[in-house]
Amino acid sequence: MPEPRPDTARPWLIQGGMGVAVSGWRLASAVARTGQLGVVSGTALDVVLARVLQNGDPGGHARRALAAFPLPELAQTALDCYFRPEGRAPGEPMRTTPRLRATGGAQAELLTVLGNFVEVWLAKEGHEGTVGINYLEKIQLATAPALFGAMLAGVDTVLVGAGVPGRIPALADALSRYERCVTPIAVDGDEEPHPHLFDPLALLAGHLPGPLRRPRVLAIVSLPVLAAYLARDPATRPDGFVIETSSAGGHSAPPRGPLHLDADGEPVYGPKDHPDLARMAALGLPFWLAGGQAGPEAVAAARAAGAAGVQVGSAFALCEESGMLPPLRAELRERARAGTLRVRNDPDASPTAFPFKIADLPGTVADPEVAAARRRVCDLGFLRTPVRGARGLAYRCAAEPVAAYVRKGGDPAAAEGKHCLCNGLLATVGLAQHRPGGRTEPPLVTIGKDLSFLSALSPDGAPYTAAEVVAWLTPAP
Repeated sequence: MPEPRPDTARPWLIQGGMGVAVSGWRLASAVARTGQLGVVSGTALDVVLARVLQNGDPGGHARRALAAFPLPELAQTALDCYFRPEGRAPGEPMRTTPRLRATGGAQAELLTVLGNFVEVWLAKEGHEGTVGINYLEKIQLATAPALFGAMLAGVDTVLVGAGVPGRIPALADALSRYERCVTPIAVDGDEEPHPHLFDPLALLAGHLPGPLRRPRVLAIVSLPVLAAYLARDPATRPDGFVIETSSAGGHSAPPRGPLHLDADGEPVYGPKDHPDLARMAALGLPFWLAGGQAGPEAVAAARAAGAAGVQVGSAFALCEESGMLPPLRAELRERARAGTLRVRNDPDASPTAFPFKIADLPGTVADPEVAAARRRVCDLGFLRTPVRGARGLAYRCAAEPVAAYVRKGGDPAAAEGKHCLCNGLLATVGLAQHRPGGRTEPPLVTIGKDLSFLSALSPDGAPYTAAEVVAWLTPAP
């Protein structure tokens, strides 16, 4: 087994890998330059790259990274297809991107590799700090090509959550050797998973850019029971864990046991949902605590309990280097300061089975009028589930048009209240799709429930930087 990167400079702080491009390369670079682990979100980076290029690639950053890709002719395919030197005309739709499929899709795989390479390469450019990338186990078709692209750019750590990431350590090993990888894809209606092949050597046309170093693998879990399950087998054992509680932004694990909702319609978490840190420490692997950890006291308490440190997301999501649109960041800070911001842990919003945090902001999908006016469409499909149909494999998402969902065997009740996270999160970072009739996809903003850090970082609602977050969290010597 290839050795992961040495632990000589284990960070006490991991910056969360949030949303779609909220944790972009600028934020990860800023955190890495402080000596802590900067993390980019690994979700939908193929679409992010394509849309940045269509917008004219301001500053030339994506083109600079593509110029460093080991096979220039492959990088050129993305430029030929998507780069618009003059950018798009106002209201002009974005060009669509190919979608990954269980039965193949070389163009989609290549764009996924390139998007992940570009994001990590830019995050690592110009400094010696460490950079990680965050993936969702739920998005199974993308993981192998995405991780390969990140490894080609020298990613130091890969973090994987939203599921059971037991296959990631072996996948990282295989990719470091340029080996063919088979991912078992769960297909609704089939007894056995569908074997999905990714061949990095074939994608590179036999060209080996040089040795690839295996990144560290950190599994994001909610409780020690899953950590213990992964740690007991060398094939599934990660290099460490992030223990994420329900107060963190984005998706969170549902409560253990029967689902109960409070008066506001949010899941009720109980004692069984609180991690036993002594049990975590007994596993002998480093772990970081996430969710409501933004404060120097929380850092000290986590380390006193045996943790290597903390993961912090929301404080970075609202800083200047965040990919979230500045007006949205400013409104979140101001509403939190005024005490008028509500963040709901919505059990129905996500097409997945996980509750999802949504900030109630006017003009976003959280506004009932905005949500009702939006026409359902599934043209990105990262959260689709493969299903077995009469004509072979199909792909179903509870946020797609209800008629299409039902036609593929979905229960119409399961589609109620569902939002398109893919389009909403891209709109949150300024990469919204434009629809016929002058409509533009509205943003969907996710953030953690605990924003008490703003009283220290932005008491007057003013902007602050990632470096200021790190300085505030840094434990006293």
